[in-house]
Amino acid sequence: MLHPELTLIVAATRNMGIGLNGTLPWTGLKKEMAYFARVTRRVSAQLPTATSNAVIMGRKTWDSIPPKFRPLKGRLNIVVSRSHPSYSSLQKQEEAQVEGPVKVQSLEDALTYLKSASGTGKAFVIGGAQIYDAALKLPATKRVLLTRIQSLDFECDTFFPLELDEQGTNGWVRKSKDELDAWTGETVPEGVQEENGTRYEFQLWERVG
Repeated sequence: MLHPELTLIVAATRNMGIGLNGTLPWTGLKKEMAYFARVTRRVSAQLPTATSNAVIMGRKTWDSIPPKFRPLKGRLNIVVSRSHPSYSSLQKQEEAQVEGPVKVQSLEDALTYLKSASGTGKAFVIGGAQIYDAALKLPATKRVLLTRIQSLDFECDTFFPLELDEQGTNGWVRKSKDELDAWTGETVPEGVQEENGTRYEFQLWERVG
């Protein structure tokens, strides 16, 4: 992938709350989590069978994943942390994957790595707030896959750094259900879903221009 695009994938309340005390403010959204897993793992049938997508995250997000579930299976895991030493060669990066994720110091380093790596498909930024904020400043970020939690009741201390409104006044527009299905490669459940008393909706937003 010569010029990797970044897709931010996030679940957020109506006021864009995404976290509380280092974890999700809500629980029990198994179907929503399964959607996240499917979309971030699914590779286009047109790509070689050895291709895998990348999930890029900050160190705190990595630490928040239960150890038995990390690295996230079937995906190239990239962890951004300033405390990680820089890798001087692609070979060292590939060796690092044997025991854990690829570790880089910035999103720019992650993009550089993806440009050099073989067998990579889509690249997803999965959190947290600082990584999302850094990604939104990069021209490589083209879209946001948003699970809109239809509630303001959840207490949050961490927020997604972008307001997504239907007016499209901030340079982002919501795409149609057909466009969401086409991009994810599946028929996404339409309209408001409900699990464990929490209502939510799957959406796709793209940057204009």
